[in-house]
Amino acid sequence: MAHRPVLTAALVSVATALAGAAVAVATPTDTRVSLGSPSTPFSQNKQNEPAVAIDAAHPNVVVAGANDEIDMESCAAGAPNDCPFTPGVGVSGVYFSFDGGTGWKQPTYTGLTARDCAAGQPCTAHVGPIGTLPGYYERGLVSDGDPAVAFGPRRGANGAFSWANGSRLYYANLTSNVGTTKRSETFKGFEAIAVSRTDDVAGAAANDASAWMSPVLISKQSSTTFSDKEQIWADNASSSRFFGNVYVCWASFRGNSTTGQAIATPLIVARSVDGGSTWTSKQVGPATSNANNAQPDGCTVRTDSQGNVYVFGIGARNGVSYQMMYKSADGGVHFAGPLLITSVKQPGVPDPVLGRPVMDGIAGARVDLAAAPSVDIANGAPTGAGATNEIVMTWSDGRNGLDNEQLLLTRSVNGGASWASPTAVPLQAGDRPVYTAPALSPDGTDLYVTVNAFTTPYRNDTTSPRNLVGEVLHANVAAGVPTGWTTLHRGADGDPRGTSQNGLTAEFLGDYVYAAATNTGAVGVWNDARNAADCPAIDAYRASLYTSSPMAAPDVLGSCPATFGNSDIYGSHVSDPTP
Repeated sequence: MAHRPVLTAALVSVATALAGAAVAVATPTDTRVSLGSPSTPFSQNKQNEPAVAIDAAHPNVVVAGANDEIDMESCAAGAPNDCPFTPGVGVSGVYFSFDGGTGWKQPTYTGLTARDCAAGQPCTAHVGPIGTLPGYYERGLVSDGDPAVAFGPRRGANGAFSWANGSRLYYANLTSNVGTTKRSETFKGFEAIAVSRTDDVAGAAANDASAWMSPVLISKQSSTTFSDKEQIWADNASSSRFFGNVYVCWASFRGNSTTGQAIATPLIVARSVDGGSTWTSKQVGPATSNANNAQPDGCTVRTDSQGNVYVFGIGARNGVSYQMMYKSADGGVHFAGPLLITSVKQPGVPDPVLGRPVMDGIAGARVDLAAAPSVDIANGAPTGAGATNEIVMTWSDGRNGLDNEQLLLTRSVNGGASWASPTAVPLQAGDRPVYTAPALSPDGTDLYVTVNAFTTPYRNDTTSPRNLVGEVLHANVAAGVPTGWTTLHRGADGDPRGTSQNGLTAEFLGDYVYAAATNTGAVGVWNDARNAADCPAIDAYRASLYTSSPMAAPDVLGSCPATFGNSDIYGSHVSDPTP
């Protein structure tokens, strides 16, 4: 049964500790994670929605994922003012670091590609080099993005999981059919969830596609199912009763809205107890989704040092949006909830052309509060030693109105039974947080938050410059309370007008950023526009869409700077400033 949490006085006191402005400290360097991406042409130069994971047993090994259009056709293929997703071409990029997240490598495999389509010629996907996950077209599948990555232990011959057996990387993503007819489909429905795995990250990083196991479809599909917004987690603390279990959560959109009736959107959680070879799934909560009783349509899953499973998402009750939590004490077999943690307010204002909220201005980048992964637990991985099991949640909140968005934080020190009142994390003056992601050190003594922020106010035109930055914040955690916020890294400025949806009508940054931490530091990854050039022809086209006389889309490569659309994934490895 849903109920409101009881807030203890000790937890509420965090408000005082978080007061003040973030203090800037010496800035470490950042680096481009999506190294294989070309600077031109659009849309091959487009990446967004990064995820990152650190191997708890080998913290020098870090893996990131992102939506990566490196293998798509150029806008010059076919009509010059049309920049489509090429049918059959995947977008699940993967990147490896073996020095803790300082340097990165993007491998090249073989699959369906369109990166070499000739200018002015209709483009058909064909076998060639790809910069995304391998093994999909061979199964009649397309890797469709929404990347999620996690490391867990390998299973031994005796069936038991142990870090001594090595580490396994899991990569979950959306997937669609290569085939376009019912007869040629691999599965029913529009989008499914698949999981790729490798026990050989060195081989996978060295372009060896055979280092990856064949992707496994884990969602149950029907002809009307659209599985979306998945997240993955491996129980990585050996103190856990369910050490080695792997969990994936997602929203299962069923049916359609043409009837004017509510769409069933249950939250689904799948678990694997054999290293990802087989999966069982469970509907968590009801399927009904309407203004009065909306289920989470995005989620995050984590485990504590004892193996309790927590699934978080944003839903609604009586027209009010809430952070919600489901909890399992038996390894994902049964879940209790939802617990309504706190009310939240979607930032931004509805864009009449885009049809979704935007924060930076008309034709801006969509913002989706419900899609952002924003929770971490100090579970003591890899052994569970020193775990505080504190849970931290962050998000961008619009309750104070446009241009006054806040990075809000709440936390729990008792397994989610009660939560602190939301408090604002101090940012530099003028920063307007878009996406945030927290990472607690396994021993719970340090909290890091990765942030994408606009630094300019909402623009009512497309001609005024806009600005976006990525940054990594830090606070010490004493007796469960974050104190002494500092900005460990602030990236280079970029104008998000230079980013773009493939349809050209608006900017595009995706839906989230990510962070992961060890006891000595953290890695943050974010969407970055520093290398994206604004295109006045596109600005004029986007502005015309708000008038009664919309223009035709321009010839992108002929009218725009070469680096238009060149959004990137950048990341920074930061060290604990107060070890």
